[in-house]
Amino acid sequence: MSKLILKMSVSLDGFVARTDGRNDWIFPSMSDDSSAWTLAAVSRASAHLMGAETYRAMAAYWPQSNEIFAAPMNEIPKVVFSKTLTTADWGDTSIAAGDLAEEIKRLKQEAGGDLVAHGGTRFARSLCKSGLIDELWLLVHPAVLGDGQRLFVEPMDLEPITTTAFTGGAVAHVCRPA
Repeated sequence: MSKLILKMSVSLDGFVARTDGRNDWIFPSMSDDSSAWTLAAVSRASAHLMGAETYRAMAAYWPQSNEIFAAPMNEIPKVVFSKTLTTADWGDTSIAAGDLAEEIKRLKQEAGGDLVAHGGTRFARSLCKSGLIDELWLLVHPAVLGDGQRLFVEPMDLEPITTTAFTGGAVAHVCRPA
């Protein structure tokens, strides 16, 4: 059975986006080594999972991008979780409109490798609530937002697996729900 991995960037004070949804605060601390870690993380996915808002943003960006992340984001299948989205034009994308837990269970049984979920905030919170996440890959950036969108709004006990510090100041915490 495949693992469901939630991969998110997080500020030191626990936010995953500014109040208006922007994530420009993650870029100053990105470095070659953190980019390599992120590339390895997104490249090993058998499918990228995301909510409709994240899908729209990524579908508008990655097909035209020449960045190192473009190939795995464009070539690996994507699953968008949405009750309102009816079409998905970004290559090899399917829409999951059913019950979140049932769709995740089905994908975990069918997928040949890891399922990497990218968010947005509401989708990521729903995954946390579902109890179906096998690992969290949190890239913590040395930024304090003071306000914004939190990933964790309910307690969750985590068991650390690995911690990796990068030259730009970001730190990757890989953990699993305890």
